[in-house]
Amino acid sequence: MNAYTYLYRGGLLENRHKVSLAIVEPSGRVLAYGGNPYLQAPLRSSAKPFQALALYLSGAIQRFGITPAEVALTCASHDGTEQHVAVAANYLRKIGLDESYLACGTHPPFDSEARKALQQAGQAPTPLHNNCSGKHTGMLAAALALGVSPRGYEQPEHPVQQLNLQTLRELSGQPHIPYGVDGCSVPTFALPLAPAARMFALLAWPGGGGGGGGGGGGAPARYQAGLEAVFQAMRQHPDLVAGPKSIDTVLMQKLPGLVAKRGADGYYGLALRETRWGPLGIALKVESGSNEAREPMVVRLLEELGLLSPEVELEWRRPPVRNVRRLEVGHLEARLELSWV
Repeated sequence: MNAYTYLYRGGLLENRHKVSLAIVEPSGRVLAYGGNPYLQAPLRSSAKPFQALALYLSGAIQRFGITPAEVALTCASHDGTEQHVAVAANYLRKIGLDESYLACGTHPPFDSEARKALQQAGQAPTPLHNNCSGKHTGMLAAALALGVSPRGYEQPEHPVQQLNLQTLRELSGQPHIPYGVDGCSVPTFALPLAPAARMFALLAWPGGGGGGGGGGGGAPARYQAGLEAVFQAMRQHPDLVAGPKSIDTVLMQKLPGLVAKRGADGYYGLALRETRWGPLGIALKVESGSNEAREPMVVRLLEELGLLSPEVELEWRRPPVRNVRRLEVGHLEARLELSWV
């Protein structure tokens, strides 16, 4: 049940990051775990595929003709590339609003080339460059479709956020879900890892029924079509979910039947449709909050489950640690011992 990512500086162990994770079937049964499978943690951006369900529950998909690409951007923690910004801008225009409605705030693009291009052009980033601009546009679309004011959509009492809370309650089976404020100003809901992983299992297999393994269970009927559409949108447009150099996008491009969604402060969610045990969901949290410690553990976990071959080249398997001169001065290494239930 040990799960740690170690950071070595040269031959010296500098940091040891404890990881907790739960691997869960659609029925909610825990199949395996590392660390504490009931550690409570905010899902942060890993909740976006479930927040995107408001597009289907509100009728926004039909009202605005929202495309799978725009659904993928709604689920995204995007890198702010030219492509991401263009899709976000068109999405916002489609629902008849402008950037002044976005409550996500502004930060430079995550993508270094996009950041450099903005600087060279003498331009400042806008809310469209925010990694959460797609999610916020989706929330605005849901508000309009519900017939309520889009202003204040980020507040916990707003009907869109209440709809999101009810969605998480029904998919996780947790009646009481505490929340805080996310980096982009909307509520971020906290769940134990196992119920959060169950939501990802339902994303992998909304109707239940096993699909070749233990499986069973299934999402409530009103969510099933939306879950399937979100899964397919993310699979069809992995480039919009993160970016060309980001682990979510690369994993979805290289591995079949997988949806990956990073969250801030060391959180990660995986929906796995094709495993030897049937569909599975995974929720993972690096307890120190380190994102750099998260990626090697995600790769190690997929190897442990037999879903990722060592022959598949990934930079996160044993990523180097570099100093300000870009000299390699160490590396990160994940070690995992799963407990099977």
